[in-house]
Amino acid sequence: MELRKSNTHTKSIYMFLLVFGIVLVAFNLRPAITSLGPLVAMIQEDVGLAHWSSGLLMSLPLIVFAIMSPIVPKIANRLSNERTLLVGLIALLIGIGIRSIPTTFFLFTGTLFIGAGIAIGNVLLPAVVKDKFPQKFGLMTSVYSTSMGLIASLASGVSVPLATDLNLGWQGALIVWGIPVLIAIMVWAFLLKFKQVSQKGIKRVSPASNHIWRTPLAWQIAIFMGFQSFLFYVTISWLPEILHSRGIGIGTAGWLLSFTQLVGLPASFFIPVFAGRYRSQIWIAFVLGLFSVIGYGGLLLSSSYPILITSITLIGIALGGNFPLALSYIGLRARNANQAAELSGMAQSTGYVLAAVGPLFIGYLFDKTHIWTVPIITLTLISIVMMLFGMLSGRNRYV
Repeated sequence: MELRKSNTHTKSIYMFLLVFGIVLVAFNLRPAITSLGPLVAMIQEDVGLAHWSSGLLMSLPLIVFAIMSPIVPKIANRLSNERTLLVGLIALLIGIGIRSIPTTFFLFTGTLFIGAGIAIGNVLLPAVVKDKFPQKFGLMTSVYSTSMGLIASLASGVSVPLATDLNLGWQGALIVWGIPVLIAIMVWAFLLKFKQVSQKGIKRVSPASNHIWRTPLAWQIAIFMGFQSFLFYVTISWLPEILHSRGIGIGTAGWLLSFTQLVGLPASFFIPVFAGRYRSQIWIAFVLGLFSVIGYGGLLLSSSYPILITSITLIGIALGGNFPLALSYIGLRARNANQAAELSGMAQSTGYVLAAVGPLFIGYLFDKTHIWTVPIITLTLISIVMMLFGMLSGRNRYV
């Protein structure tokens, strides 16, 4: 009886630490990227980076995500999923440290390590949740996707105050985000010592898993993931400029970008919960897609403040809901953790290729036309395509 109580108590501690560990990984998947943008001007002045080099520094993690994502399940095939996450966290911590050395070489080398570490977490979190919480996949996806969104917007907001008000400089403001990584490393190292931790990880890839790249449903999910990533990174990059062209001050436009991210947080939490309760998610994809279409379309209609606020609110809800919906599809359309890892790698690889191309393509359209009309029409059309592929992905099927 005492042994049974002891085992139950130990398992409860393990499950609590596992949830805490998943949230900690989610916390560390965005700050190293979103904290960089506000500090770019300081870094340029200190290190002497050209504008194109700064742009590459911002895009490099997305390029690494695209390259690394299909490789991550193969790494986890040799290790366990927990050990692979731990390796990713260590790479992230090393990258944060190296990037804070004020030379061009170390800036880019550190960013490569950061990209590789985050890519591992991006791909494996859905697989770990599918493996450890198969009956609570929607709820756990809600918890970690909301954590990602919250800390990402926080990191953007506090970077400059950390650097200037606390006199940490840009190096100190970037190194601060190594603290939650270090805590996550300690938690996952501790989790590996528990007997309940599966040492199997992700099983060796079967021939069926290799077929994911030739499965129509997998491609529908990948394209949906890709276009929602495209819209997100374009919005992060260009929304302030679009609003500024509509007569809003650039400072206010920056705050409205933060508002766009924050207004999507409730959708980040509730959408995976709703998705997990229904066999088909077609209606969820349709509603979020409609919000996106109306939101971007509204930017064309008028420069009036109420219409612009309504538009960015709808855009924020759509962006906040579509990302966790794409993550939910990875678990809901896969039969097991192994398939989830393969699907996650494929979908995120495709997604980050489009994410890296998006800001450059929309910027190119603006350079050619010198007005935001064509870029905004393009975003509206992409929202329609995203909605269609989201609805196709929402059918009750497995890859």
